Amino acid sequence: MRIIFLGTNGWYDSPTGNTMCVFIESEKYYVVLDAGSGFFKLDRHIGKDKPAFLFLSHFHLDHIVGLHTLVKFSFYEKLKIFGPEGIKDVLRMIINEPFSIPQKDLSFEIEALDLPREKEKLPFQVEWMELFHTSLTLGYRLHLDGKIIAYCADTGYCPNAVKLATDASLLIAECSFRPGESSPEWPHLNPQDASNIAKEAGAEKLVLTHFDASRYPTMAARKEAEKVAKEMFPNTKASIDGMEMEI
Repeated sequence: MRIIFLGTNGWYDSPTGNTMCVFIESEKYYVVLDAGSGFFKLDRHIGKDKPAFLFLSHFHLDHIVGLHTLVKFSFYEKLKIFGPEGIKDVLRMIINEPFSIPQKDLSFEIEALDLPREKEKLPFQVEWMELFHTSLTLGYRLHLDGKIIAYCADTGYCPNAVKLATDASLLIAECSFRPGESSPEWPHLNPQDASNIAKEAGAEKLVLTHFDASRYPTMAARKEAEKVAKEMFPNTKASIDGMEMEI
């Protein structure tokens, strides 16, 4: 299974990268996690030979702004987009005038599906749980090619993040805050929080991502976060745009 990090920033684009988007190529499916500004790079990697699925964690703009680039893509049959309750209304508004080209003018069909009501339309096993954030945010646990990938986007430390990551082959976790930083009013993870979740969950590998662009203005700052996280969970990597890995 191939994983490519197309966008690794949180909040806004900067010289360190675009906002959140992770591409997964499994044996039978293409899977995309969030559609931040890094989403525009998707056509460099995706083909029309497998069904494509997009999972949105929530509707903050740094996780959906890339949807305006859908006009440049084509997909096998259709693009199925799963997300929190309300996704149909959000996509009907965003992928439409005056924000972008309307869905009816795209070269492919979009099917918006909210969880949990339409889970039966998933051809592979997926679990989801609500995370700890300022708006409804879902974390995901994907079963693909005999592996488990846990994705915890914007969240503070919470039991559901640990449950999603339990025995995961890979935990992809946000790291918006600098080491030691926290805020109950603006819940996010710092490197210690993310590594603690991975350790508690018994995950095999941790990748840090969603680095707040204002708090992590340089790659050196990301490497420092990686170093701090490794003190608790050695198998940790700080992501950068374009990073590829196999699991």
